Amino acid sequence: MICLIQRVSQSKVEVSNQTIAKISAGLLVLTAFQPDDNPSTLTKMANKLLNYRVFADEHDKMNLNVQQITGELLIVPQFTLAANTQSGLRPSFSTSANPEKATIWFDEFVQIVADNYQPPQTGKFGADMQVSLINDGPVTFWLEI
Repeated sequence: MICLIQRVSQSKVEVSNQTIAKISAGLLVLTAFQPDDNPSTLTKMANKLLNYRVFADEHDKMNLNVQQITGELLIVPQFTLAANTQSGLRPSFSTSANPEKATIWFDEFVQIVADNYQPPQTGKFGADMQVSLINDGPVTFWLEI
């Protein structure tokens, strides 16, 4: 499983010119699933995501996690993160989980996050989404389990 996390001051997702999700300060989380992922992978990633320290403390050091700042989460499925780009000039998606599995894992991942913190806002699996954000910092990290 891969998560590309971005510390944001705001972010939103639109589908067909309709805003379907919107957050203020927190994390935009782009997620991708791989064929070998399993329930344990989802739990480990949710724990890492919720505890990853990317927010500044009183000394301006990255020492606080999203829970400690009472930040919001916007989780967006993005299968292209799992693409194989090692050779050629066109990505291969053989390293991405099939859509049926990935849809189930996305829903399960969102539920694990909700059970351990607060319900996140989400993008829509399989939709043509327009994601906008104001990256705070900019701060962006690639998490992989």
